[in-house]
Amino acid sequence: MTPPTSSSTVTLNINGEKHTLTVDHRTTLLDALRDRLDLTGTKKGCDHGQCGACTVLVDGRRTVSCLQLAVASEDRDITTVEGVAEGDRLHPVQQAFLDLDGFQCGYCTPGQICSAVAVIEEHAAGWPSAVTADVRPEAGPPPLTTEEIKERMSGNLCRCGAYGQIAQAVARAAAEASTEKLTEETAV
Repeated sequence: MTPPTSSSTVTLNINGEKHTLTVDHRTTLLDALRDRLDLTGTKKGCDHGQCGACTVLVDGRRTVSCLQLAVASEDRDITTVEGVAEGDRLHPVQQAFLDLDGFQCGYCTPGQICSAVAVIEEHAAGWPSAVTADVRPEAGPPPLTTEEIKERMSGNLCRCGAYGQIAQAVARAAAEASTEKLTEETAV
């Protein structure tokens, strides 16, 4: 009888590029990104899924990569902070973080940015949050108030306390995304 293996070869689709790795079954997506692929933008904070520093997007949804196994990420679209920008053009969330000082030490910023990108998409799709007053689908997206932003971003901690600027940056980027969408719809 052949003993079971403790590793597998997986193909990870990260920021639009495929990477094939042999990983121990216990390897987290975070460790594969940082230690095996040198994508060090994603940070290791608490390593327990509680701080959000390691947040990446998996199939467009926020995921704390310290709790996601690399083998469970195979054939999924993974976006790290390195893949958020479009070429040399910063994503509107990144630009808003820069313009509005949405960071201090910067350690949590990659996770905050990935989370904010998803928050804006979730809001535009009409997903309610715990503070959404009217959760009926026909009500549409609630106003993206500071309270809504803070609730939606609550899984990402900032030890420096830049929450006010982070909320402002998310609001600005969401307003820009909304304006872009209206412009595209009007042009059609």
